[in-house]
Amino acid sequence: MPTLYTMPGTCSLAPNIAVAWLDAPVEVHTMAYGDHKKDDYLAINDKGKVPALRFEDGDVLTEAAAILSWLGAAHGGEGYARDTVLGRKEAEALSYMTSEVHAAYGGHFGPQNFAESDAAIEEVKRKTYEKLDMHYKRMDQILSENGDWYLGKRSFADTFLYVLMRWIEKTPLSYDDYPALKQHMVRMEADAGVQLALKRQNMEPIG
Repeated sequence: MPTLYTMPGTCSLAPNIAVAWLDAPVEVHTMAYGDHKKDDYLAINDKGKVPALRFEDGDVLTEAAAILSWLGAAHGGEGYARDTVLGRKEAEALSYMTSEVHAAYGGHFGPQNFAESDAAIEEVKRKTYEKLDMHYKRMDQILSENGDWYLGKRSFADTFLYVLMRWIEKTPLSYDDYPALKQHMVRMEADAGVQLALKRQNMEPIG
């Protein structure tokens, strides 16, 4: 069966949750931090990042949104069909979360990649948190209008949103500023599939 490569603390948690929700025939292999830069894994994904999904024929699919799309198409049935309104909105939401919100964390996880002096690095961080706050407020508003789930019904957008919510604790931002998102995180952590995925990835709920 295909193998999903994950690592604690990373966005690979999103497809890991999706595998649990679908009970998909996919083996989840969690690596220790640092193993993603070793030759064995670089032979699978030369980007040196997770997630990666390796198929039995040796083909490899990378990028969380692409893997989520494949999981939905292969194992999700009509509930994850791309030719429905929910399916189209899910693709849109995942594109936004991965290309905009996730990318904005570059100034948090690696500010030295954008500036050299201490003062400039601090400015990068400040602007990063301003941008992230804008994104979280936008997502909080969408969720508050749609109810329990980001798109009104449970979708893979909720798996990636949960990842993004976990990362808030690494920043100066406060969960209390995003009440709808905070409740979503509580709801997700009560879910059996999320709990299974966290356990498989050697992670704990934030609570």
